[in-house]
Amino acid sequence: MLRPVRDGFLAPQDSPLRRTSENVGDKSGDVGGGEQARDKDKRAPSRIGAIPTYDVPPASGASQTGFDSLNRKRRKQKAYPGQAGGRAAAAGTRATAGSEPPISDGRVRLSPPLSETAHKPPIAPAMAGSVDGQPPRRRLKIDDDPFGATGDYAGSFLIKSAVELRGGYDTNPGRLAVSIGDPLWVIAPEFLAVSDWERHALVADLRGSFTGYGHSLPPIVDGAISPAPTDIDRPDFLGHIDGRLDVTEDTRVTSQLRLRVATDNPGSPNVEAGLARYPDYATFGSTVGVDQRFNRLDIAGGATFDRTVYQNSLLTDGTISSNADRAFNQYGGVGRVSYELTPAVKPFVEVEGDSRFHDQYIDNSGYARNSSGGYARAGTSFEFSRLLTGEISIGYAARNYVDPRLEPLSGFLSASSLTWTATPLTTAKFYSTTSIDETTVPGVSGVLTHTYTFEVDQDFRRWLSAIGKFTYGTYDYQGDGRFDRSYTLEGDLIYKLTRNFWIKGTLLRSILDSNVAGASSASTVVTLGVRVQN
Repeated sequence: MLRPVRDGFLAPQDSPLRRTSENVGDKSGDVGGGEQARDKDKRAPSRIGAIPTYDVPPASGASQTGFDSLNRKRRKQKAYPGQAGGRAAAAGTRATAGSEPPISDGRVRLSPPLSETAHKPPIAPAMAGSVDGQPPRRRLKIDDDPFGATGDYAGSFLIKSAVELRGGYDTNPGRLAVSIGDPLWVIAPEFLAVSDWERHALVADLRGSFTGYGHSLPPIVDGAISPAPTDIDRPDFLGHIDGRLDVTEDTRVTSQLRLRVATDNPGSPNVEAGLARYPDYATFGSTVGVDQRFNRLDIAGGATFDRTVYQNSLLTDGTISSNADRAFNQYGGVGRVSYELTPAVKPFVEVEGDSRFHDQYIDNSGYARNSSGGYARAGTSFEFSRLLTGEISIGYAARNYVDPRLEPLSGFLSASSLTWTATPLTTAKFYSTTSIDETTVPGVSGVLTHTYTFEVDQDFRRWLSAIGKFTYGTYDYQGDGRFDRSYTLEGDLIYKLTRNFWIKGTLLRSILDSNVAGASSASTVVTLGVRVQN
């Protein structure tokens, strides 16, 4: 009754209190009959001079495959069927989760998904990676964009295409001082082809859009001729084809073909008053160069050619105004020297020079606009742990004109493209560009344009993303004192239904602040559309 053992008078076989003995006939381990079986007259053997023994022999708990302190040969551990490093897996088995190789990029998942340990249908031993002598099968890389376009292969080219269809409303499409709203629609196709060759490379990137509006603007606004056309539909296309020919391991021949089709920006002083529609312009050109690497030193140089032509302007009274004075050819060259200090830092120096020759030596305003100029900039490209990557540089640009009445145009320039991966779901980007643009304003040499863009991409889910973008630009019309500032705030929300179908909403607010009376404007654009891609 006082025994702490449930049922029976004998101690259980697995009881830690049960005494053990090498004598099979010894029943002293039985607590219940220990007193009756003990021989009171028998003396205990003497332990003097005898080798001490213990009740638990060495390595008795090591079974047949565990560690043995006496260094006796143990039996090899039998591999489970399908286990890596063991015998060939029989049909209907898979390698265990713990025996699978790590992910290709070196990361090991602490908690493998349940699908890896769940019951699975039988597979061949070669698929399980358990055939003797078979190299380990590399795990596929995790898809960073599970809703991105996959594309199709046409021979050795990977081709991706997409088209966006959007509709919405613009409160001031003509960028007038007095806002006149109008509904709009946009169609924007895209095409990308990338070669998949062991040597050489060829990339074609073509992107365009056409913006149409539901109504025409009135030719008379606030009692004066409208500075905006009555038909404000306009195209926009940007495409380039880049090629690289690998002559040797350190010598490459590079080339590019480019084309830009667009119109003057709404609200620009280059837009003539009384137009029936915006005149389109096209800029096409090419670059051919050589890139030579000397260990860590990289020297690249190329020759450039570009031509710009404009359509004639159609006025509201039916007459046609020639824009032949705006057409010009540009010949130039660019050189770049960079040195790889470390794999993550590569400083460089770049110099460019060009000359522009107009089809008409004297434009419609009586100025000779042929010019020559260029820029010099220094900076570095870097890549720090894939968290901060990009390129940044600063320099100086200048241009001199044939006409002595046109002042030399010069100013500091900045060019950068930075990407900061703050978290796996948050990415921040910064862009800046500087350019010297042509103008038709009498007495103005040109326009020194600076543009700065800050963008933040946030993924709330794999299928839900938001993009916030802020752009600040300055336009310095050197020669008459006009100075414009532009502010653009844009927000996009993208809902990715599948890899091939997205829904996109955009809200954009743009402001033009000018020191010229009546030239400032503001507009708000709201659009909603779909994107179909492959």
